[in-house]
Amino acid sequence: MQAQQENPISEEHARQLWISLASLLRSYTAAHGLHGSRQATVELGDTMIRVRCGERWLELQRQADRLEGWMQDGRRFQLRWSEDGDLWTEAGVGLPMDLQAEEWSRELVA
Repeated sequence: MQAQQENPISEEHARQLWISLASLLRSYTAAHGLHGSRQATVELGDTMIRVRCGERWLELQRQADRLEGWMQDGRRFQLRWSEDGDLWTEAGVGLPMDLQAEEWSRELVA
């Protein structure tokens, strides 16, 4: 992983990453639901993504290149995008956006 960038990315770049994240969540939740009876719904807005699957849910809010998230179990987190699409925690731990979306999807649909 590369070190987290200090400079924020542009609003247009953040918006494109946001749309990509919603698309990944749709794809991965659908894939995880193939062998079960549960399917997730993904709602996308300019600054909000909400994923629901039964009693489980994930809500993400975006302000520029920063994300704040909540899950049904009370977990809260803050992330920041790097230029290449990695999501970074405040502690400096980064994960590619597709791997993070897959992890969330697995938790929601499993």
